[in-house]
Amino acid sequence: MTSLSPVPSADRIDLLRTFVRIVESGSLSAAAAQLGTSQPTVSRRLQALERLFGLQLLKRSTHRMTLTEDGERCFAHAEALVADWDAIQADLRGEVNVPRGRLRVLVPHAFGQAQLLAPMLQFLTRHPQVNLEWILEDRHPDFIAEGIDCAIRVGTVDAPHLVAVPLAEVPRIVIASPQLIGEADPRDPALLTAVPWIALTTYYRDRITLLPDDGGPSLQIAIQPRLFTDNLFVVREAALAGLGAAVVSAWLVEEALRAGRLIRLMPEREAPPLPVHLVYPTTRQMPSRLRAFIDAMKASLPHTHGMRRLPPPR
Repeated sequence: MTSLSPVPSADRIDLLRTFVRIVESGSLSAAAAQLGTSQPTVSRRLQALERLFGLQLLKRSTHRMTLTEDGERCFAHAEALVADWDAIQADLRGEVNVPRGRLRVLVPHAFGQAQLLAPMLQFLTRHPQVNLEWILEDRHPDFIAEGIDCAIRVGTVDAPHLVAVPLAEVPRIVIASPQLIGEADPRDPALLTAVPWIALTTYYRDRITLLPDDGGPSLQIAIQPRLFTDNLFVVREAALAGLGAAVVSAWLVEEALRAGRLIRLMPEREAPPLPVHLVYPTTRQMPSRLRAFIDAMKASLPHTHGMRRLPPPR
């Protein structure tokens, strides 16, 4: 009768944890990034686990990696065992409710630099045992493959595989530079079709909708942009340069409006506000650090300057 190699039990847990990350992320390199180590180290751990069981767990080729039948059985056991081991350690150390460890959060570039910076710093001050990776990118991630714990999204969320936590909403207004409109009346709807435009392609390209303060009918305006961009800061700088009118988040131009470098067009109307959600994949067990981050964002973001509390659902 053969026996398993004399690998310490703690090391065996690490080997199983690495195997789980490889399968969940889909590659050795992605698992290495999630574990904060190198690809050769992850490869060695996988080989050690296969030697330990005397089984091939993964079939590897140039373009893909698949589980063997033994690998599928191993993964089912390993996933449950690693989760249980983590829960046992937390419980016995009295750390069940103490947020700790690494948290990877993806946030929109401009929004993450401005509106989310103060809440993020407050969160880190409140939870000194959490290490945060703050990723500023305007895209939708592959949460599992990239090891992303959660993301902040501005705009509607239509992803049934994600949990979406509503946080706040972003008011949006129409702005332009004084030199662009000259002596024209900024309240005149005809001005909107007479001036050139800057399109924020994430949210509008050739048409805008404006809603009145009093709940009356909306106003639909066809526009002809001179500049198309997906970056808020580019929109603001182009508007300041007099290139065109634009619909922007109110927080982005507050200082320029106060200084008179920009003026608000149709001040009695707003574009439909953008909802802000925190999204994360459905998981069997939520780490305390993620739960703490969600609670922090829910508490702080509606009160962040330039934001607004979401209206109650109808």
